[in-house]
Amino acid sequence: GSMQEENKLPLVKQSLKVLIENMRPSDHIPIVSYAAAAGLVLASTSCSEKEIINKAIDNMNAGGSTAGGEGLILAYNIAAVNAEPKSNNRIILVTDGDFNVGLQSDEEMQKLIEKKRNTGIFLTVCGFGMGNYKDSKMEILADKGNGNYYYIDNYKEAIKLFSTNLTGTLFTIAKDVKIQVEFNPAFVKAYRLIGYENRKLKDEDFEDDTKDAGELGSGHNVTALYEIVPAGSTMKVPGFTELKYQENTTPKTTVVASAELLTIKLRYKTPYKDTSTLIVKTMMPGNKKFANASESFRYAAGVTAFAMVLRNSKYKGCATYKMAKEIINSSDLNTSNGYKTELVQLIDKAALLSIPK
Repeated sequence: GSMQEENKLPLVKQSLKVLIENMRPSDHIPIVSYAAAAGLVLASTSCSEKEIINKAIDNMNAGGSTAGGEGLILAYNIAAVNAEPKSNNRIILVTDGDFNVGLQSDEEMQKLIEKKRNTGIFLTVCGFGMGNYKDSKMEILADKGNGNYYYIDNYKEAIKLFSTNLTGTLFTIAKDVKIQVEFNPAFVKAYRLIGYENRKLKDEDFEDDTKDAGELGSGHNVTALYEIVPAGSTMKVPGFTELKYQENTTPKTTVVASAELLTIKLRYKTPYKDTSTLIVKTMMPGNKKFANASESFRYAAGVTAFAMVLRNSKYKGCATYKMAKEIINSSDLNTSNGYKTELVQLIDKAALLSIPK
């Protein structure tokens, strides 16, 4: 019953019809419902039979409690029966995150997903609606189930996900993607990875192919920004206590002389392999000013500033909504597709909501 609102089930139906319209005749789709009880709504059907699939979508309704755990188990079982080797076998879960019957704890949900993720069946989670949206469960599904998740708040976002960026939504080109960055202490006194708090790994996990990490869809980009304190800076670093009788030192290590600023290591697995491939790249220091940085870098910096202000991060420094908007407007990235305009409008709304009443 939690899916009855206009921005939930009605939008779900519209979104799924966009997906069906863009599928190939060789693709097959079954539909599982988990309202009140889990059940098979439509057996695996060729996407050449779009009218049959759309009729099944139209007949979906919200009612009763949410048997989310049972629905997931049934979906995985049906996907396994219909799975084909070296094909894109995927569950698309549409939900408001309100799994309130069956698997009631995040721990139970995590155990189920971890058990199923090694079957070669990938997962795309689409969240709808507001109010009782359980983001913690979406995070578990995405993090533990070789999956990704998206939030769809309007029809335009559905078009973006299931039409414009369909291949990225449905096709995983790399799994268990890990990035490790080593800064040269000759140039960097301290650093902080911005965000990704719930995606961090231990240093030793980078080499361990049994450790689960993130997935990358076709055409997707991943951006990781670091805040650094240059070597020689007088800025106080958190966790670094000033000493009276001895020099401030980090644990003694052998420093190798190098002109490089940093080394980036990337590990990934192809979708059907369990052994990772390693890529290593280095970067030299530069002196480019922020105003002369690339369009994509300035855009990403503006988005990051907005996010830190929005969550009132203790690291936001002097960042404001106005600053974030100015940085984003200084870049021409995402101008033609309307994404920048939508982002700026979102910043304006957030700024208005932050004004004390």
